[in-house]
Amino acid sequence: MHSLFKNKALSLALLLLAGCAGKTSTVTVGGVAVEMPEEVAEEHQKIVDNIGLYDDPELDTYVRQVGEQLLREANITSPPFTFTLLDSPDINAFAMPGGFIYVNRGLLAYLDNEAELAGVLAHEIGHITENHHSRRQTAQMTSKVASVSAYILTGSGDVYDAANMYGAEIISGFGRDMELEADSAGAEYLHQTGYDVDSMLSVIGVLKDQERYRRAQAKASGKPSGTYHGLYASHPRNDLRLQTVIRAANELDLAEMPYSPEIPGEYRRQTEGMVYGASAAAQGETDRFYHNKLNFTFAHPPGWRVQQSSREVIATSADGSRVLTIGLARINPDEDTEVSLRSGANGDVSEVNALEQYGLSGTTAIATSGARSVRLAVIDHSYRFMFEGDAPALAEADADFRTIIDSFRPLTAREKVTGTSYTLHYIQVPRGATFASLASSVKLADAENQLRLINGYYPSGEPRTGDWIKVIR
Repeated sequence: MHSLFKNKALSLALLLLAGCAGKTSTVTVGGVAVEMPEEVAEEHQKIVDNIGLYDDPELDTYVRQVGEQLLREANITSPPFTFTLLDSPDINAFAMPGGFIYVNRGLLAYLDNEAELAGVLAHEIGHITENHHSRRQTAQMTSKVASVSAYILTGSGDVYDAANMYGAEIISGFGRDMELEADSAGAEYLHQTGYDVDSMLSVIGVLKDQERYRRAQAKASGKPSGTYHGLYASHPRNDLRLQTVIRAANELDLAEMPYSPEIPGEYRRQTEGMVYGASAAAQGETDRFYHNKLNFTFAHPPGWRVQQSSREVIATSADGSRVLTIGLARINPDEDTEVSLRSGANGDVSEVNALEQYGLSGTTAIATSGARSVRLAVIDHSYRFMFEGDAPALAEADADFRTIIDSFRPLTAREKVTGTSYTLHYIQVPRGATFASLASSVKLADAENQLRLINGYYPSGEPRTGDWIKVIR
């Protein structure tokens, strides 16, 4: 169903995909000053502002060095690539036009070694070298293209809900053939660098286990299960086309076979003590969503689920029939919230009312196009937040939408208080230990399955005495 808010980010996204000619700007990536087109710099900064960088310079440097080694051995010199480690629990990675590759620390917890990390980076490099962002500009994708210049909103969501966050729009938009092209290119880069090309299959196994787990959770709760749409989403574990691609890379005739650059145990050393799951964040009421990075919160009706996509926070009723999305845009000082709402709406606008709440100002109204009506609102709070509530019958759902809109406010000082994060650690399995016994001391929901997932033992199996495994503390 199409939005009744016009897509104001579209023109900027098209500029990004077209090459971003014009003024340049300098931003710092991984401690290095990088000059880039102004529009690209703005979008990179939005990602950094909204998600945040993971504060571990050594790990950030490690990820960057693995990526740069792939580029060097594959003789890739253009565009100038940058690698950024984000402080997000999402189990994903993604590429942006202009050579920007982002890896979420949430993904690193599920990888076992440097070769798997290299496989992830090589796949994303492949999307850029194969020019997938530009080739994706078809009529079918025009309405989605703004996801590439996403205002990525990752707030206080559950780590396992993260599977359907912003990676869904960025990755699924490439399509099956482009994913295989990225695999083919990435597999060659791995082989040329000396990494085990089969590591790409290992990463797919990790992510498919996530999908199986989410399906099992949904079935147990009686809710419909979504499909994992993140990195490598389109690949079944026994994908024959992918296996052919990997075999072809392994058979490449190189003048000199490189030695593996991986130092045994280095990945384990680099990720020891890394934050697992959501970073320390505000804790509050069950039926309230908190976004610490952008400093806002709102209440929602009982049973509703709140997730984040690449450009929106999405609140959905238990039966899925009522959906309220919250988008983000820069504030135009020459355009107040009512003008912004009217100019951004598709259809006739009625029942326009000013909003004054918690020190914030805004406007709300109803937009009607044909037989369809939606609740719209615009509230200024550092950015311009744009709300759209959609349901088969607005009259019945509008009170729920107004609950969210009217409760939108900045966080209080107490809500900003930092809590304690879980962290990842490595141990050698004690004699007689099982995942159940190891999980007994972890105060984390479904801790046994979490340990199985990060160690590649989902849904069954036990670790062997003396093996290195990951634990959560």
